[in-house]
Amino acid sequence: MHLPDGYLSPETTLPALAVMLVVWYISFKKIQLIHNQALIPSIALCAAFSFILMMFNIPVVGGSSAHAVGAVLVAILVGPWAAVLAVSTTLIIQAFLFGDGGILAIGVNCLNMAVIMPFSGYAIYRLISGKATLGSKRNSVAVFVAAYIGINLAGLAAGIEMGIQPLFFKAANGAPLYGFYSLAVAVPAMLFTHSLFAGPLEGVISVLALGYVVKFAPHLVVREAQRNIDNLNAQGWLAKNKAVLAVFIGLIILSPLGLLTSGTAYGEWAPEEVKQLIGYIPAGMAQHADKWHALMPDYSLPKFGAGFMSQSMGYVLSALVGILVISALILLSAKLTRRLENRN
Repeated sequence: MHLPDGYLSPETTLPALAVMLVVWYISFKKIQLIHNQALIPSIALCAAFSFILMMFNIPVVGGSSAHAVGAVLVAILVGPWAAVLAVSTTLIIQAFLFGDGGILAIGVNCLNMAVIMPFSGYAIYRLISGKATLGSKRNSVAVFVAAYIGINLAGLAAGIEMGIQPLFFKAANGAPLYGFYSLAVAVPAMLFTHSLFAGPLEGVISVLALGYVVKFAPHLVVREAQRNIDNLNAQGWLAKNKAVLAVFIGLIILSPLGLLTSGTAYGEWAPEEVKQLIGYIPAGMAQHADKWHALMPDYSLPKFGAGFMSQSMGYVLSALVGILVISALILLSAKLTRRLENRN
């Protein structure tokens, strides 16, 4: 679902980015980072979890692959507006630092995974869960259904965005300029992948993760954070979040498991793979693809070599760097905003 550059026309990506600029502004105002400091660590941890979760790919019938996103879980934990900022931060770092998703496509990818997915999933969650206690059977069912539908709606949006490209953007000879599969192909392909593979995975992970948080770190849930605003020092924060940090350490160590799935996700093919699929590279795709050269492309360090052990080292390092950069960016942004507010 991380659409690369070249698959969508600028007429698609630029309006999406404009929409996201407005959504980001509203999100920031809605959650009031300046006045709700207790929420900031939770947002940072949620963003980091979403990042490392997306590193674990699973195989899909037909040689493709898929992964969970965690956006609905994040919305349940810290609210949908905070989820917008958490998941958006993750997607932006993935694009710039790791080349996962296009730079020009950041607006579209954020719209799909950081807006459509968390807001739709959260609405469904609230509808089904009602006043059920966190971790109860009804609540767990609500979490699973919400996460399942949320990621499928995000996949549907991506399928529509890709599918309309050959309809509206063609060369003089009728050849597609960007995305090349029609709606009749792109939408069923995305729904197949997400309804049968990514959706169940998203649901199970969300239920298990929320249950773990409720049991070992209930202070990370937004309702608890709002009631218990504290100013822990670094040592106190580490002590309070030992169970969560243990999970992160385990996921970082296990992250090379994501390398076992070699298939490229639908709609994320490199230009060379596109040429193998359809016999040519669309002119618009050739113009916009591969313009940005990420520091750690595909979560690797090219100088490490191509062997599995070398790739695993690069993957582990990428997981660690990504988590640290994402968390630091959120924490520093909140600190900078607080300083600017104090000056005013």
